[in-house]
Amino acid sequence: MKLPKDVRIVEVGPRDGFQSIKEWIPTELKLQIIDGLIKSNFKKIEITSFVHPKAIPQMKDAKEIVQTLLQKYDDKNVIFNALVPNLFGAKAAYELGIREVTYVISASKAHNRANVKRTPRESFDGLKELKDTYPDLKINLAIATVFGCPYEGDIAIEQVKWMIEQGLHVGVDNFTLADTIGVANPRQMSVVLKELKKDFKDIDFALHLHDTRGMGLANVLSALQCGVRTFESALGGLGGCPFAPGAAGNIASEDLVNMLENMDIKTGVKLDKLLNTVKIVKEKIKPILTSHMAYVDSCSTGEKG
Repeated sequence: MKLPKDVRIVEVGPRDGFQSIKEWIPTELKLQIIDGLIKSNFKKIEITSFVHPKAIPQMKDAKEIVQTLLQKYDDKNVIFNALVPNLFGAKAAYELGIREVTYVISASKAHNRANVKRTPRESFDGLKELKDTYPDLKINLAIATVFGCPYEGDIAIEQVKWMIEQGLHVGVDNFTLADTIGVANPRQMSVVLKELKKDFKDIDFALHLHDTRGMGLANVLSALQCGVRTFESALGGLGGCPFAPGAAGNIASEDLVNMLENMDIKTGVKLDKLLNTVKIVKEKIKPILTSHMAYVDSCSTGEKG
């Protein structure tokens, strides 16, 4: 196997993980969990999203979350990222001090309309306006439903390539390919990544994977062999898209860290501290998690060091 020596894991639990939980999570508890993630040594965390509270009520405390964290960790080596659906959300994030955002556009027209009530082309128009307004704001373009859509089924690779080209034209800084509903398989993963690399050799794609059919970590292994070195995951395996029927949670951060570290691929994440944070989620938010490591005794984690 051709594998990297190290990878970067972006923790998205505080946004993608929490947004699908209907019962309100107290702001203090969210901050406690994010503190735990920072202690676990994650260097980039997606902490919230600036969306309308009617769309996703769980994110209505975005302002307080950002203000508290930026004040508390202004001298720490950690990047706080927020998801923004439009210029209004970007303005709110920027004025609070956020300097890196994720902007989602789906490769599926039907899913994009369900998600943000726009066509992909209209979303790119909005992204251009956002970039023109805040040229120093770093933008990660997350391309949703790359590997399959709940409404349209298979997605043509040409559509994904068109979206990447549009993103480059607008001035996007990073690209994340998302398996939004968790239907990808390792062979498909390899085929898609190799095809994209033919046309976009200089782009270091990140991956955002869901584990609906239990192939999340297998897809990670396939992606590693294609040169991918950045993965998004959520503690406990939390998550699921409100606008993608059938989507289960993200790949669990602790399962990902455990697999990679035992393969001698460095993540920089402290598994023991991460498991302590997962325990808080299990006890105070969601008692049944899809993660495997959440149920493994701390003395038998297999963590090296």
